[in-house]
Amino acid sequence: MATDALARLTLFSRRDCHLCDEMAAELAALKATHRFDLDVVDVDANLESARRYGDRVPVLTHGPRELCHARLDRAAVTAFLTEFR
Repeated sequence: MATDALARLTLFSRRDCHLCDEMAAELAALKATHRFDLDVVDVDANLESARRYGDRVPVLTHGPRELCHARLDRAAVTAFLTEFR
């Protein structure tokens, strides 16, 4: 799927969630080696997201495709970003 556009990933998260904080930090570090845009959505501020993800956060997606949840699957995300280029 080669393209000049950056992959736009979405991290569904919530406040006071240590796993969410960990995944956000790991994604920030990953930006040093891979180019992508990241949107962070607070599931508690969005009724649809709260219904969809509930307590199952953090969840990292690209559009409708879930890349990982709970912990960053660095291998899967890296493979996706490499394929996206």
